[in-house]
Amino acid sequence: MEKQPPSSPARQRLDKWLFFARLIKSRSLAQKAIEAGHVAVNGARTTQSSAQVKAGDTLELSLERRDLVVRVLLPGTRRGPYEEARLLYEDLTPELPPGRRTPFEQATRERGAGRPTKRERRVTDRLKPDFDDDD
Repeated sequence: MEKQPPSSPARQRLDKWLFFARLIKSRSLAQKAIEAGHVAVNGARTTQSSAQVKAGDTLELSLERRDLVVRVLLPGTRRGPYEEARLLYEDLTPELPPGRRTPFEQATRERGAGRPTKRERRVTDRLKPDFDDDD
């Protein structure tokens, strides 16, 4: 009898897939995001990390810095490099209209705009000459 390699499963746990696809940094963080209601499968919010996903399912993720909409193309077998993980999904996230920024982009300021940071202030202070009041 020949031993056949295990074929990839048709369905996979949602938390494992998010981890394998490199959309969330760790499996435990994926479980927390799912339980908090930040993930929707085919338009329905799910709070069970054991929910099964298959090829063709659409996932909506509300992440810390952005919202994503992805379509599952393949189940993952391992957490590999980005190039391998990118083959597991198709990004369907709609483009923002011109001039519209994400909440994360609104919260961060452009370098040199607004009040200087402590580091920027030190750099500017180094450029100024020292004046002694002892004269």
